[in-house]
Amino acid sequence: MPNWTLGNQTEWTEFTVECLSNAPELQVPMFILFLLIYLIILNGNTTIIVNVAGNSNLHTPMYLLLSSFSLLEIFYTSTILPKLLAMLYTQHKTISVVGCKVQLYFFMVFLCMEFMLLAIMAYDRYVAVCHPLRYHSLISVKLCAKLITAIWIFCILDTLPLIFIIAYFSFCASNHIDHFYCDVTPVLKITCSDTSTLEILIFLNGIFLFLSAFSFTCLSYILIIRVILHIQSSEGRRKAFSTCSSHLTCVVIFYGTIYCLYMRPASNYEPGKDKFLSLLYIVLVPMLNPFIYIFSTLY
Repeated sequence: MPNWTLGNQTEWTEFTVECLSNAPELQVPMFILFLLIYLIILNGNTTIIVNVAGNSNLHTPMYLLLSSFSLLEIFYTSTILPKLLAMLYTQHKTISVVGCKVQLYFFMVFLCMEFMLLAIMAYDRYVAVCHPLRYHSLISVKLCAKLITAIWIFCILDTLPLIFIIAYFSFCASNHIDHFYCDVTPVLKITCSDTSTLEILIFLNGIFLFLSAFSFTCLSYILIIRVILHIQSSEGRRKAFSTCSSHLTCVVIFYGTIYCLYMRPASNYEPGKDKFLSLLYIVLVPMLNPFIYIFSTLY
């Protein structure tokens, strides 16, 4: 609903959300599907966290990072899916402007954390494969705890300037978000405020996070692959690769979808394509994460 009028422009205090489809016959099936997906994500990742916390044999750097990653996946999807489920269930597909900005802020925080945590996990796998005898001297639970804390603090502070600017945006061009959550691009499409400063900051911040984390992750895996190729026995190569295959799978899915979504001009925004790609990294990695790590352990 509009709250007040500025000149000939209506200032909106509530957005309507496109969600995934307006077809009435699809609302109940989509609600059931995403409820099941959300329950799988919660149950699978919580199981990892509980097992790591309750088993003293798993109190190692690798499993501390894994449980932190699982906790992040729960937080990450919980910024999006509960609201999506509520809109599908009630058919009241709206979100307040304040609620949208809050959702956008936490989405950016957790996205930042995923970049950095995947990079730290890649370094952990590099040390485990390339320097196994020095692993406990180079990586410790205490060091991992400090790195995780630093990631939380950095990402919370790093995102504050962006959301501070968005907080003062006016929305009078439209009150319809052509997406299923408040992502940066569809929100900027409907503001009547000047977005040039924010777009530059987002671009620079994104490039820094993407290139630094991605380069660090790639370098770690280049060194890992080089070591694996020099292992003489096929059994040794298999065991070495199995220690990082699960993490590498998550990295490929995450960076693949992120690249397709954000590493292109805003003018190329395609709502249908973007919704599909957003679903992949918001739902696919958190849902598959427990199964990927369980499979790699059995393997």
